[in-house]
Amino acid sequence: MKKLWKFAAVVTTTALIATACGDDDGGSSDTTAAGSDSVPAVEADIKVAVVYIGVPDDKGWTYQHEDGIVQLEEALGIEVKRVENVPEGPESEEVMAGLARDGYDLIFATSFGYGLPMNKVALANPDKCFQWATGAKFLIEADNQEVAPNIGTYFGSAEEARYLSGMAAGAASPTGKLGYVAAFPIPEVIRGINAFTLGAQSVNPDATVQVVWTETWFDPAKEKEAAESLLAAGADVLGMHQDTTATGLAADAAGAKWVGYNSDMSETAPNAWLTAPVWNWGPYYIETATRWAEGECRNDEYYGTMATGMVTLGSFGSSVSADIQEQITAKAEEFASETAVPFTGPINKQDGSEAVAAGSVLDHKVIDGDNLFALLGMSYFVEGVIGNAS
Repeated sequence: MKKLWKFAAVVTTTALIATACGDDDGGSSDTTAAGSDSVPAVEADIKVAVVYIGVPDDKGWTYQHEDGIVQLEEALGIEVKRVENVPEGPESEEVMAGLARDGYDLIFATSFGYGLPMNKVALANPDKCFQWATGAKFLIEADNQEVAPNIGTYFGSAEEARYLSGMAAGAASPTGKLGYVAAFPIPEVIRGINAFTLGAQSVNPDATVQVVWTETWFDPAKEKEAAESLLAAGADVLGMHQDTTATGLAADAAGAKWVGYNSDMSETAPNAWLTAPVWNWGPYYIETATRWAEGECRNDEYYGTMATGMVTLGSFGSSVSADIQEQITAKAEEFASETAVPFTGPINKQDGSEAVAAGSVLDHKVIDGDNLFALLGMSYFVEGVIGNAS
């Protein structure tokens, strides 16, 4: 999977961006779906399963997906099969093939590395429906596989909430030295770090963000070690792209501040807590299952935003001043109304070269066949980030 991640970091992402904004093979990409408050009444004669990379009580990535699955169960009156702690790669293919054999006809897979195995299972089970979180169909094509017509992908613009949380972090740092505990150097994580940095610099122009890679999504011990190394290097506020609360606990023990990820983790370390990007998967799960119950397998590449409600911001900690809260709220309203985007030029790369020209923006709606640095394939760090983006 690392080879694919490297490919995703440098490939032109025009096709992905285009399908994020339009239909694919007849599938719908209604961008209001994730924010819908109403659910059609259906006879949910379907069997649904979800494959988790971790466990629901991680208070992070899987925890928030579990919240969405519970919303689905309550909305449609069904029971969803969970399979936890499934490694990415061949083992996940065996798990998903087993679910299909057992009669589960709608299967959600909640991690990037499940995509190629899921596609193989989908091709072998054309009467069933498969949904891949954080995925991209061009990666299936790059592996010389036929893309199954019964597979869809879903993710969202975490970069919007990352920027907002960066504002809170930049304002909270007396030194301007921020740290970031990050899982893998793939576009999803890189653009989050960049958005966090730009948000911090919007309120603290001299802010820097030092990155430490853990090479794992879920490992509390490694996450804690990385966090402590950043604190020892002088960081007084930590951000993270990890699945547990270990970074926050380390920050709290050192008297530092912390921006979480995935869910509102404020109860874990309230003294350190600033805020966090938070996912709202429930509406997507409900609509996708509703469509399947009505006979439609969505095969679009859905990319939710703050406007659709898939991406939100967690609660503010007590140390986030009223003035900064007001600034963050105002910027959040701009993102939600789509009058602003996090990556608005001029923006330079880490080496000083131009990334986004003055007057230009980079978002999921931009289609430019000559642009190798499109949002969804971002492979570089912006100025102010300390570390290697590979």
